Amino acid sequence: MAKYFLIAGEASGDQHAAALIEQIKQRDPQAQFIGLGGDRMVAAECRLYRDYSHMAFMGFDAVLRHWRDVRDNFRIAQDALLSERPDVLILIDYPSFNLRMASFCRKHLPNTRIVYYILPKVWAWKRRRIHQIARLCDEVLAIFPFEPAYYAKYGYRCTYVGNPTMEGIERFAQSRKTATLKVERPLRSKMIALLPGSRPSEVSHCLPRMLDAARRFPEYSITVCAAPGIDDAFYTPYLRAGEALTRDTYTTLLQAAAAVVNSGTATLETALLGCPQVAVYHLALSPLVALIRWAQPFFFSVKHFTLVNIIAGKEVIKECIANEFTSDCVADELQRLLTDEAYKKEMLANYKHLSDSLGSLPASATAADIITSRQ
Repeated sequence: MAKYFLIAGEASGDQHAAALIEQIKQRDPQAQFIGLGGDRMVAAECRLYRDYSHMAFMGFDAVLRHWRDVRDNFRIAQDALLSERPDVLILIDYPSFNLRMASFCRKHLPNTRIVYYILPKVWAWKRRRIHQIARLCDEVLAIFPFEPAYYAKYGYRCTYVGNPTMEGIERFAQSRKTATLKVERPLRSKMIALLPGSRPSEVSHCLPRMLDAARRFPEYSITVCAAPGIDDAFYTPYLRAGEALTRDTYTTLLQAAAAVVNSGTATLETALLGCPQVAVYHLALSPLVALIRWAQPFFFSVKHFTLVNIIAGKEVIKECIANEFTSDCVADELQRLLTDEAYKKEMLANYKHLSDSLGSLPASATAADIITSRQ
């Protein structure tokens, strides 16, 4: 009977960890699961030492404000590892925390296998982390098809297991009794979807500008997609009468005429569901965007900021980043998405190429096969 310790520091990691747990249970019915994560991991029968609501801090200022929580998170995780002595430590993204825990585990629990699933985006920035990951981890499992080649350039082994976002969309399609991702799309409603992010700070920074832009199209209704772990009451002060809040993000994207999406995994989900979109991203030092754009070749290994454009290797969707993220910029792009049929058709064709490039491997099942076969 193997014991698995999983660490997920935010909502998407919690979702991916839960799917992985379910697959491991099918292969190892007596397995035990403990770790740090959220409600979905609990529903998958994982006993938590810490909820990710105490961990999802993004940016230097947020970490500084919550330094006591950050310190406690490390202490709790370290004590739990020493107490549980798991057979396998599974790290889900969240690199600043998880790489430190991998180092701790390697030093104090040398017999524990370390698996990294949902890798840090070393191909985008902080590429030095690739050496740390390869040194500390027994298995390096990629969710983007270009990652194994990137690791191979440095002489490291990395295995592509499929993309869990694609897998989630497939499950959604099957739930609608549709055999493939080619979901039968209904006639698009006159609705604009807004996805303001998964953290309260992201919502508070992004949602007002998103709403201001969408309200310039009064013939369209507005639906805001709420994030797991954020109460409905947090969104209420931003909304006017007639503006909807939903937790059924996939159905909303399937029906929307266009979407405004905070950069992250949500841009990939939106693309795989075939919804035209504009991506936004708030930066606290937004006046420095010109410097950021100029310095990008020196600090980043990619030309774009959103997953859709990074995977495609070109601009498929418009990116409104930092001081380019204004209501006017978003409204201009929405106007184009809603009225320029040729532009929208080209975007949807690029979405199809993106879907094809990710392939059909079931990510959580493939990862579970690898993890359990080495026990």
